[in-house]
Amino acid sequence: MSFDRHLAEIAREFPEWTIWRSDAGRWWATRHRLLTEHERDAGCAMTIDADDPDGLRERLLEQRACLPETEPDR
Repeated sequence: MSFDRHLAEIAREFPEWTIWRSDAGRWWATRHRLLTEHERDAGCAMTIDADDPDGLRERLLEQRACLPETEPDR
């Protein structure tokens, strides 16, 4: 599958992220919004990277799973 096709598929699957591939060949994703303190405490990251598109998809799924269900009472 071509680079562009991988990029488009991941971007469609994870619309809350900007996906790109660096000149060095690494795959990156960064969120469209800032994380809350609660999300950071839960282990969520603003930007992640991987060696290949499959690795990036796996990391994005991990990030989706780390999102807390609700914000704590303030």
